[in-house]
Amino acid sequence: MTDLADGESTQVQGSGSSVYTLKNIGGVYSCTCPAWRNQSSGIESRTCKHLRKLRGDAAEEARLGTPVATAVRKKSADGDEEEGAEAPVLLAESWDGVVDVTDWWISEKLDGVRAYWDGSQFLSRLGNLYSAPAWFTAGLPNEPLDGELWLQRKQFQKTVSIVRRKDQSDHWKQIRFVVFDAPGRKDPFEARIEYLNDVVRQNGPEYAVAHEHARCQGIPHLKSELERVESLGGEGLMLRQPASLYVAGRSSTLLKVKTFYDAEARVVGYQAGAGRHKGRLGALQVMLPDGTEFSVGTGFSDAEREAPPAVGSTITFRYQELSDGGVPRFPSYVGLRKDEPIASAATAPKPAAKKAATPARPKPNTAVPAIPSSPAKSESSRYFEYHDEKSDKYWEITVCDLDVTVRYGKVGTNGQSQVKSFPNTTAVEKHTNKLIEEKTAKGYVEL
Repeated sequence: MTDLADGESTQVQGSGSSVYTLKNIGGVYSCTCPAWRNQSSGIESRTCKHLRKLRGDAAEEARLGTPVATAVRKKSADGDEEEGAEAPVLLAESWDGVVDVTDWWISEKLDGVRAYWDGSQFLSRLGNLYSAPAWFTAGLPNEPLDGELWLQRKQFQKTVSIVRRKDQSDHWKQIRFVVFDAPGRKDPFEARIEYLNDVVRQNGPEYAVAHEHARCQGIPHLKSELERVESLGGEGLMLRQPASLYVAGRSSTLLKVKTFYDAEARVVGYQAGAGRHKGRLGALQVMLPDGTEFSVGTGFSDAEREAPPAVGSTITFRYQELSDGGVPRFPSYVGLRKDEPIASAATAPKPAAKKAATPARPKPNTAVPAIPSSPAKSESSRYFEYHDEKSDKYWEITVCDLDVTVRYGKVGTNGQSQVKSFPNTTAVEKHTNKLIEEKTAKGYVEL
């Protein structure tokens, strides 16, 4: 097979119109394709189909010290194949409180990491490989299983930090693969559960267990079970329709049930919308009484995005739970407190002629939102966290046109921000990729 000498590079043609550059710098092989760039592992632990085609699977396996992932693939917009595409898993809808779920199957909703066992390896929902040790997967069948890599309740972040490691360490001994379905079986749900119990009983995998299910006796039973699980620190419940088949994608045969909490927060700023919401509110920047800041970007009607709550006003929002840092997870706008003012987007001040490095936050006494008029800036963000025994840190990078903003600090705090401007998009991309590579090499994991 062809190989690259130290410091050498070459270009390859994608199956679409894209051309990618492959390099070898000190034994660290890289590729400019999205599949290589978007992996959460360190740069020395990445591969892609272009590197495998150039060097061969055997050479890449020897370099990485682990079998090369055979991820699910899909076509990108330019026709090229993207690795790390979504695994064919069943996704849940939310229970609306109306559907009669009597006789449905109840199980606890685990706050772990979704894992698809394809018969030889674990893949994430996005098709990325989890490098589980061979002793962890011993006893699993050579056909697909669907489940969660789970440590215990309220240990999601620690679970993520373990399963995304590439060193196949003994940390995996804390994890269990809790199996709740068999995607390869075309049988009704009850038969698939019986099959899972047989696999665990006969194969005896040390680190895998079949998830427990019970018949729902009615709404009172459902509510009492939800209360019991949440009192233990659980995330919620899952409901499975009797005799239902396994299908890839979102389905009403699988429902999730959670208790939501209401709280109030003060509006301190705005984030401009993009796409359909271009030129109006994208999200509210809000603050809790203890000083915790976060964004609320869902739950708004079009009219509310045109005339959002004024800075300084108090809103009611709904959320599922608090993160370890005290930040509400999945916050959704409920409404403005009745005695609070509403801003008028029609009278919003026009943005200054000179472009600011970052969108300016309105002052607390500002009566209207500083939502820029069209055309709005194109903005994208990527968020990473690092956890060990001594620290819990985050790092976020946001690209807004030709500006790159980096925000970092302890999880649950506002942290610090740095902004750099560049002359063109090529320079922006080069700088962004460099920073992401540096962080992932240090062990930061993208969430």
